[in-house]
Amino acid sequence: MKKLFIFLGVLLLVSGCGKYNDKDLIKELSKKVEDSNAYHLSGTLEIYRNEEKYTYTVDSSYKKEDLFKVNLTNQNNNHEQVILKNKEGVYVITPSLNKSFKFQSDWPYNNSQIYLLQPIITDLNNDSERKFEKTNDGYTITSKVNYSSERDFNTQKIYVDKEKNITKVEVLDSDNNVKMCLTVIDIDYKAKFDDNYFDASNYLKQTEETPKEEKEDTTTYKIEDIVYPMYVPIDTQLSGQDIVETTNGERVILTFSGESAFTVVQETLNDTDTTNYVYGDPYLILDTVGSITDYSVSWISNGVEYSVMSDNMEIDELLTVAQSISVKAVGK
Repeated sequence: MKKLFIFLGVLLLVSGCGKYNDKDLIKELSKKVEDSNAYHLSGTLEIYRNEEKYTYTVDSSYKKEDLFKVNLTNQNNNHEQVILKNKEGVYVITPSLNKSFKFQSDWPYNNSQIYLLQPIITDLNNDSERKFEKTNDGYTITSKVNYSSERDFNTQKIYVDKEKNITKVEVLDSDNNVKMCLTVIDIDYKAKFDDNYFDASNYLKQTEETPKEEKEDTTTYKIEDIVYPMYVPIDTQLSGQDIVETTNGERVILTFSGESAFTVVQETLNDTDTTNYVYGDPYLILDTVGSITDYSVSWISNGVEYSVMSDNMEIDELLTVAQSISVKAVGK
């Protein structure tokens, strides 16, 4: 009888050691990325904000030596933007506008990123309380995330097939509502890129110097419709509206006073500067990629530059104000 108990104990120990778990899965996912000199991911990204859904075609590229490029194309209007990191810095480029914003930023390492493999795996490794489940199609693993500007983004759920390929990534809020969903179409861990693939100049047209006499005859643009935020914090109200002429257009300044004071600036796009230098991080705002700092949110839509700024509001509430601004005119 004693020998039987010993045998059963050994059998249970062996079977327990052979059970595939979350550490095994993360190890395999990490090894695929670590062993890759370059990868390319293609997929579809859905973002849910204010009961609206924004859908993007995503192409993410990585090459060793810390090179990243993410192409995001809005499927509704075919508007393309590029988030790029190379040896010179971090850029957000809008090819159709021939505009580039260069950032002082640690992107993509300073926050979670749904469309890049390294940040996804980092979040998995950082959460000792992650949840692991075996499914009919493979595995799911759920961990906490680090979206510093979206405090309600709590967890990510990674779907992995039996070949240990990521097939889908969901980011959920505290009520387990899906806020972002990346459906992966393909991941190529043996991708090849040209030497200049991560060069920002590839996506910007080189403009010729305009003769002096032509520079004096510049076109000025007007803001056709002033837009207002649909969300305004409690005990805060519109207290001022000013329109200022600029060198090639107009600037509208909306001042909101009260408990949570903030300012909204709308300005006609300056078409003379190809690259602007900004602080902050690239961030998806409504239907475009803009920039976000501790006290401001900025983006471009329909030829107008928008900024929402405050020195006494938390960034997540300031972002809520920004995301409530519609591209269509809304009355006060």
